[in-house]
Amino acid sequence: MTEENKNLAELAKEYDASQIQVLEGLEAVRMRPGMYIGSTSKEGLHHLVWEIVDNSIDEALAGFATHIEVFIEKDDSITVVDDGRGIPVDIQEKTGRPAVETVFTVLHAGGKFGGGGYKVSGGLHGVGSSVVNALSTQLDVSVHRNGKIHYQEYRRGHVVSDLAVIGDTDRHGTTVHFTPDPEIFTETTVFDFDKLAKRIQELAFLNRGLRISITDKREGIEQEKHYHYEGGISSYVEFINENKEVIFENPIYTDGELDGISVEVAMQYTTGYHETVMSFANNIHTHEGGTHEQGFRTALTRVINDYARQNKLLKEKDDNLTGEDVREGLTAVISVKHPNPQFEGQTKTKLGNSEVVKITNRLFSEAFSRFLLENPQIAKKIVEKGILASKARIAAKRAREVTRKKSGLEISNLPGKLADCSSNDATMNELFIVEGDSAGGSAKSGRDREHQAILPIRGKILNVEKASMDKILANEEIRSLFTAMGTGFGAEFDVSKARYHKLVIMTDADVDGAHIRTLLLTLIYRFMRPVLEAGYVYIAQPPIYGVKVGSEIKEYIQPGANQEIELQEAMARHSVGRSKPTVQRYKGLGEMDDHQLWETTMDPENRLMARVSVDDAAEADKIFDMLMGDRVEPRREFIEENAVYSTLDI
Repeated sequence: MTEENKNLAELAKEYDASQIQVLEGLEAVRMRPGMYIGSTSKEGLHHLVWEIVDNSIDEALAGFATHIEVFIEKDDSITVVDDGRGIPVDIQEKTGRPAVETVFTVLHAGGKFGGGGYKVSGGLHGVGSSVVNALSTQLDVSVHRNGKIHYQEYRRGHVVSDLAVIGDTDRHGTTVHFTPDPEIFTETTVFDFDKLAKRIQELAFLNRGLRISITDKREGIEQEKHYHYEGGISSYVEFINENKEVIFENPIYTDGELDGISVEVAMQYTTGYHETVMSFANNIHTHEGGTHEQGFRTALTRVINDYARQNKLLKEKDDNLTGEDVREGLTAVISVKHPNPQFEGQTKTKLGNSEVVKITNRLFSEAFSRFLLENPQIAKKIVEKGILASKARIAAKRAREVTRKKSGLEISNLPGKLADCSSNDATMNELFIVEGDSAGGSAKSGRDREHQAILPIRGKILNVEKASMDKILANEEIRSLFTAMGTGFGAEFDVSKARYHKLVIMTDADVDGAHIRTLLLTLIYRFMRPVLEAGYVYIAQPPIYGVKVGSEIKEYIQPGANQEIELQEAMARHSVGRSKPTVQRYKGLGEMDDHQLWETTMDPENRLMARVSVDDAAEADKIFDMLMGDRVEPRREFIEENAVYSTLDI
């Protein structure tokens, strides 16, 4: 028997009941926090706030709370105050402890499992409050109920002392204060005000009439924001379309309820080409859509086609408008409140209840058909926009077929300019999009041929924000990028077919380079968004200065706010004895030879890259529209606000 087999036999004997661990109560949460809050990074830290805020929102949904306040305290702890009923303080019969203690110390304990406390809620598993408690060094809760203030404190999920009455009160509601545990959140325990404010604003849009505020008490950055929208999701659509040109003034708003499920839809058409459809179920943003979005889309297409046929806007021989046609330039927000939602996946980003399709479809169809009949002018504009879109789609299809024949969007026919890598492992492969042929040449000879591919692009690509589909497909540079990525285009787009898991934009450190980078990011955001969401898109950070002693470069300086200071410091470091260092400024990538480019920008060991992500789709949408869209005024305002004026000494 070999040594290895012996060891295995030993280990097999040792594997008995004593090795099976049972994690009691909240230990499980501290052992595997990611399972409950997704991660222990910045995202997970902010998730703690939502777990507590969601409980207050559920009070608002039940019709008891009208005002929620969130405070970032001076020490980066969080306080959430609401004016709901207050968590019950009487004894919970199963545990024999007060209900509030049970909610904060027992997993899967809450008022959302039936029992009549809540009709609709976002929290479903009853783990929210107890998870926050388990992952906080300290948490205390004050319940204002029946004229008394009840108080209890916990440390890392354990009760410090029993629930006690600490005073009288004339208000009602719950106040929760917690400090995240740095042992768990090792990356950061600092909260981002803007990130919290965005979601709080979203919650205010989704819950019409709810007042919700956020206050930052940290020294030097004190600020507060109050949100309150009587228009609810109609205000949300107006907010998204703020800088866009709209076809009709006020958003179309419909709401209805069937079988205890309420559906709200607000929509408005813009003169642009892009659709923005955002859907929510019980205030949770369902990024991946789901049955409510499906019901809405089906109803929208059917109602518009029926109306166009009845009013002879579509001729008999004309084909029906497709979903894509009727959604061109549409901004819509769909919000459903469901007593028993089922989400697909742990992340809760896709609604799976099959009955919602029918209900959304029915409620929206009725209301939208009525709206079109009552507003024939607006109805005509909507149908005409759809007919224009269908003509562009047919033209694009023809262009695509020609392209296919000519240069092939198929993978078999890679673009001629692409210097591909030899490896077939997409997870390891990187595609560098390089500005200009000269930099492309140095990048080709300096790269790691196994994993790095180079695609040079000439000049500035088309601004896709202002172009129709047929123009986009006719553009050679755009076509070669899609072909190289292998993901397909438009409706056929499939992120799993991506040939590279790193798409690196590498442009010069000047104004033109920044412009090309923005054009590329617009293209990726509008037509390759899944690649962006998967975290595959990066921006290379080539150095801006090289400090030379003689002919040898001793140190590189990266671009940034402190670049000049770092340069001075590097100069001082290398001014030893008689040797005087000189500075080389790299305006473009073409100024570097191949080994310099590899060393500074492409070598995985040394390089600096910024990953591009989309935290807030609505915000990104607005910015792209402002910077790259048709309207000049918002862009001019932005430039005037952010410009740094230089004084020329002439």
